[in-house]
Amino acid sequence: MKEISLSEIGPIRIGQVENEEAGTGCTVFINDRGMHAGMDVRGGGPASRETTLLDPMAAAQRIHGVVLAGGSAFGLSAAGGVMKYLQERDIGFDVGVTKVPLVVQSDLFDLTVARPDVYPDEAMGYEAARRAFEEPNYRDGNYGAGCGATVGKLGGMDRCMKTGMGSCAVQIGELKIGAVVALNALGDIFDWKSGERIAGMLTPDRTAFTNSPEEMRKSIEAVTNRFVENTTLGVIMTNARFHKGSLCKIAGLGHDGYARSIRPVHTSYDGDTIYALSVGDVIADREVVGLLAAEVISEAIKRAVWNAESKYGFPSAKELRKQ
Repeated sequence: MKEISLSEIGPIRIGQVENEEAGTGCTVFINDRGMHAGMDVRGGGPASRETTLLDPMAAAQRIHGVVLAGGSAFGLSAAGGVMKYLQERDIGFDVGVTKVPLVVQSDLFDLTVARPDVYPDEAMGYEAARRAFEEPNYRDGNYGAGCGATVGKLGGMDRCMKTGMGSCAVQIGELKIGAVVALNALGDIFDWKSGERIAGMLTPDRTAFTNSPEEMRKSIEAVTNRFVENTTLGVIMTNARFHKGSLCKIAGLGHDGYARSIRPVHTSYDGDTIYALSVGDVIADREVVGLLAAEVISEAIKRAVWNAESKYGFPSAKELRKQ
């Protein structure tokens, strides 16, 4: 197995835009010919648009774009800008009088990071789509949907850490598979290989880690609103040939990568979602692809931690390690 770049997987264009001052942004994945896609949601509070297209019982067999964004439900209009850009390029499902681009979207919550009144909109989605086509600009770190991403929020925003976007892609024989993650979790983050805690809730003086699961176990008293500043979003991409049903299963297996790296995970206060996209014709075993999907998801989570920079008063793992 060797590591490759995301661009080697297949014809998926990725564009990112962020509003650094507002602490929010979006990341767009586009295939103008249409791509098979599935998804799996494990968190209890997702903010999403058009995701029922990916139900195996739904008629549509291909979609043209996936949007990951900040802004919670306010940011869901970004997909409209992506649709507008694609329609202008004559890309979409042909309905006779026009072509309708099929674009799905999931958002994370970053409204408490900088400005709650600014979030991704149609203009940002349009610009991200333009960049995907004209100047693909994906980068790990404080970019796109990860601009305002943070983790370790069980004790509130005063004790959380800065994270961002992370990615990883590998190849075995003809099979290529990769993942992009916008890491914005309630829980603590662990290196999936060593088990080391690398990000999460901090002590009150913000110089060391506090164990979030242990803090949760201190009381069984019901909490009605344990913050909503969460949701980790992921996109798995492969050149293996699969249709919706299998891709939904692969997305589900990808959540093993979340579970390996985030504790607690899939809570009612997260909207944890993974998409799986197929853009090739390589024949591969679904369970092997699912196994690899979980591994590239976990590695992408780790890189989302180590490529983040301190921002908005929230320390990064790199800064904490220097102390």
